[in-house]
Amino acid sequence: MPAEIQHSSNGETIDLQQQVARLQALLEASRQVHSNLREEEVLEQVMRIVVRELEMAGAAFPGSGMAYGDALSTSTAEGSSLVRYPLNDRNGQRMTELAVATPEGRELTLYEADFIEGLALQAAVAVENARNHKRNVEYARLQQDLDAARAIQRSLLPQNPPLIPGYSLAFRSATCYEVGGDYLDIVAQPDGSLLMVVADVAGKGLASAIVSVSFRSAFRAMASDGPPLDDLAARMNQHHWAEGEEARRRYVTAIFLKLHPEAGEIEVVNAGHNPGFLVQTEAAPRQFEAAGTPLGLLPGMGYTSERCGFTPGARLLFYTDGLTEVFKGDEEFGPERLLEEFSKCPACKADGILDALWAATAEFADEGPQSDDMTALALCRAASVTEMPE
Repeated sequence: MPAEIQHSSNGETIDLQQQVARLQALLEASRQVHSNLREEEVLEQVMRIVVRELEMAGAAFPGSGMAYGDALSTSTAEGSSLVRYPLNDRNGQRMTELAVATPEGRELTLYEADFIEGLALQAAVAVENARNHKRNVEYARLQQDLDAARAIQRSLLPQNPPLIPGYSLAFRSATCYEVGGDYLDIVAQPDGSLLMVVADVAGKGLASAIVSVSFRSAFRAMASDGPPLDDLAARMNQHHWAEGEEARRRYVTAIFLKLHPEAGEIEVVNAGHNPGFLVQTEAAPRQFEAAGTPLGLLPGMGYTSERCGFTPGARLLFYTDGLTEVFKGDEEFGPERLLEEFSKCPACKADGILDALWAATAEFADEGPQSDDMTALALCRAASVTEMPE
């Protein structure tokens, strides 16, 4: 007597041979469904199997606009007379559902219902895999674009510090994400002076990086004529304000420096930025406090420049708040600790100063993750010619 498996109250059964045939057919259908990587192709394959191999009148995925079979239209699929099979993800969330129309509206046989139910389960896995694959492809493409943007942004930084007899100059910039909103630039002026800027766009990430590139273009265009430092800051402020509402939300703090090497003097304008540090021989360390609002925050703002001597043995540090907003638990590295570390650094090698400051922040954070963009510029004047590095 052949083995039988009872499945319904009306006496309909599937014997063992039929069960094996069903499993083989379902295995082949599963292989066909899982061979597709696009969700639309998975759904099309499922409908094709239902209509062609099971000889159903039609199949559809309501809400997607996808239907297969002459006897089934999208509008028909929205009705309630069809047999429906949900396709749920691993968390039980409904992704879509398969609607099947039987020939002449008859009931499904036990074999047909069992087969379609198994097919729907395999289709749900294939659809979820297709969606994950699509996300992975999109993420890889985005990551590739971000890597390219990172390389471009780094290429826009000054590639080599200018060599200034009697001075040592170095800078460093490290973004928190692939790209960031910190900006640093050095532009030679027509009168022989050197114009430098360290700036920080509000926020971080891609949006801030785009604003920093726009800031760079405006800065370089305006700086080429060698305007007075306070006038440059005012023009940059007005330009950024005129860029529109979205740009204003990404206002820019900036500190500008003009070095007159032969005269041994510096000019500074601080537009809402972190105070710059100046350490000189036999003098208490001082800070260049903000003398105006951040750029682009309010229209028509004026700025004040400060001029002072940059005597032999002096050193200067401009930085963004990523260097001070380094945390160990709830404790912040802070500007006071940064100034203390800066004051202890040897006076003649700017790159050594930055090495020491980066090491100090890393040690303080116990090698924890970087939480903000970090940028700094160090400038030193030799106490004597023999102190300068080659």
